[in-house]
Amino acid sequence: MHKADKAVLRLTLGLGLSVMVTYGLAWPLPHLSCLVVILLLCRPGPPLPPLKGLLMAGVLTLLMGGGVLMVPLLQHYGVSALLLIALVLYGLFYLGLKSGNPLLTLLVITFTLVPVAGVAEQALAFVVIQALAIGVLLGAFIGTISHHLFPDGEPVAKPVYLSPQNATWVALRAVIIVLPVLVLALQDPGHYLAAIMKTVALGQQACTTQARHAGKELIGSTLVGALVAAITWSGLALWPNLWMLMLWIMAASLWLGVRLFRVKGSRVAPSFWSNALLTMMILLGPAIQDSANGKDVLQASLFRLGLFLLVAGYAWAAIWALERWRMRRPHSPSANHETMP
Repeated sequence: MHKADKAVLRLTLGLGLSVMVTYGLAWPLPHLSCLVVILLLCRPGPPLPPLKGLLMAGVLTLLMGGGVLMVPLLQHYGVSALLLIALVLYGLFYLGLKSGNPLLTLLVITFTLVPVAGVAEQALAFVVIQALAIGVLLGAFIGTISHHLFPDGEPVAKPVYLSPQNATWVALRAVIIVLPVLVLALQDPGHYLAAIMKTVALGQQACTTQARHAGKELIGSTLVGALVAAITWSGLALWPNLWMLMLWIMAASLWLGVRLFRVKGSRVAPSFWSNALLTMMILLGPAIQDSANGKDVLQASLFRLGLFLLVAGYAWAAIWALERWRMRRPHSPSANHETMP
């Protein structure tokens, strides 16, 4: 069995197990924990060992406390707090481009999602932190088991990362994409909480997307993710129980995974399919919560989808405008070297 086939099976079975555990035990914000598991299962290289995952979850929980500390700063010193968040996000995006560590993405989520949740309700910020920590532990445990069941058998090639000059520019570009949506979410956290998760995913995707492909990558992956979420929801509505939820999500991750890991050829980058998988989970998780709370699922889902498309359109416009400005500068580097291969 080829290592790409094994990667697809690890993602499919791992995500199915995480859905079964998080939703079966009724843990808080289970879709957020599943998003963390997706990030860890899509991570190249060996899995995160369970002991290291435990230590990493503890360290991340302490660092996530920094996101909680941003709440009073945002309430009393809004501009200064936003500048501090922008500086932290820039550093995290830059380090992520240089190291490729998906755990840095969790810190990006921390310094965006946790402050917004804290502004809405202090207890919600701690629920978000708990969900992220559970996701790290679950991802490390599932990753270890799945790698034992489906070992790669050969070393994974070391990824090629950006030069310092290009990493500086791309990190700045990602911050410009994320920060305005963060400001919008702070005005109405209840309606824009899901948009923060989507924007962070778009910011990560923008780091690996060339400007000429940005529209197809950002908006196309959002639409594909929404379509897969709609099909999954329709199938789940026929027989709504935990087992069917697990099986439908596994089927969706299998369909997306064969394209993500290049088992089946695709004209778009792997980031297209990973973002589609994240979008599916970001849409499906709140829809399940809305259904349990007796809300109008269709209306809420259409609002989120429209918001996601607006955010993706803004990210596309921002990349296009920034790259045009960059190319007009004297001695600007070629846009062909702006992203990772």
